[in-house]
Amino acid sequence: MTIFEAERTYPPLVLKGDNLACERGGRLVFDGLSFEARSGDILLVTGPNGSGKSTLLRLLAGLLEKSAGEVSLGGMAPEGEVSDYLLYAGHLDAVKGGLCVAENLAFWGALYGSAVPGAALDAALAVFALDHLADLPADVLSAGQKRRLGLARLALIERPLWLLDEPSVSLDAENAGRLARLIEAHRARGGIVLAATHADLGLGGVRRLDLGALASGAAA
Repeated sequence: MTIFEAERTYPPLVLKGDNLACERGGRLVFDGLSFEARSGDILLVTGPNGSGKSTLLRLLAGLLEKSAGEVSLGGMAPEGEVSDYLLYAGHLDAVKGGLCVAENLAFWGALYGSAVPGAALDAALAVFALDHLADLPADVLSAGQKRRLGLARLALIERPLWLLDEPSVSLDAENAGRLARLIEAHRARGGIVLAATHADLGLGGVRRLDLGALASGAAA
């Protein structure tokens, strides 16, 4: 079963960032940043290079420490860390060249605590038209194919909050369309998407968080 076929929806959630600040290398990246995203929201994080788009996503993913402020995930979710409910796809594809395409996806499923039936693996690969490459070593993939493989885990691992850093990089128009449909399917299930991007992802009804408008006077 793929995300397009799943009937189960996520419980109502609200992700909040309150007065966040983050420093990297002793330099202030952003300060006084507040936002809110609810179930079904797509929040595009925009701004010029150095405004802190990737930094914000890494902070929310628990990969960076905040200097100030609070992050919370409320609603009907069980108690737990925000990281228990998110799936992070960074600007690097995190593809393991020593594994084949299918093994890479199975690795991510196991990392997130999911046993991956073969049918589910095949369905997730098919979302980005990678099923015919399942047995190919990942180190011979093109940049676009590696990007598609990195994104295919979104169709496999169920997490209500997606953090996507420049997800359309290296994708042609056809695969950018596949990504848009995947995001729309996630939204329809009550998921939340925060995507840092310079590109038009082909999505309607989005909200924007413009980090360039923050008067931080700092660079990432």
